[in-house]
Amino acid sequence: MSRLKLNTAEPAAYRAMYALEKYVESTGVSHKHKDLIKIRASQINGCAYCIDMHTRDARKAGETEQRIYALNAWRDTNFFDEQEQAILALTEEVTLIAANHVSNETYNRVAGLFDETYLAQVIMAIITINAWNRIGITTELMPELQK
Repeated sequence: MSRLKLNTAEPAAYRAMYALEKYVESTGVSHKHKDLIKIRASQINGCAYCIDMHTRDARKAGETEQRIYALNAWRDTNFFDEQEQAILALTEEVTLIAANHVSNETYNRVAGLFDETYLAQVIMAIITINAWNRIGITTELMPELQK
């Protein structure tokens, strides 16, 4: 049995979710930071549809293959700058919030690098992709193989 398509089964809910996405896209969070957030959260959550979409989007925006391939091991490379590392750590802790919540160390690190507005926008970007991941996984959205 195929699963429902949220946008047709409950269009108002989908529009509300899409409005949140449009808000995130309108913020001052850099495109590169948004891409890293979307890819890393989607990797953790195992959302194949979102991983596919956001890695393709990141490549189009100029992200390198090397950084995309190493993203799940970002701590073990020198490919990511201090701001990106802080955002990736926050993304992981928010995404895995049930495990250990968000540590003071991670929060204070990212808060020391960005003003409150940017930090709030980053948090909303993380929350939004986590919501999309849950929609994609629950409704079994599948990426199409690109040829």
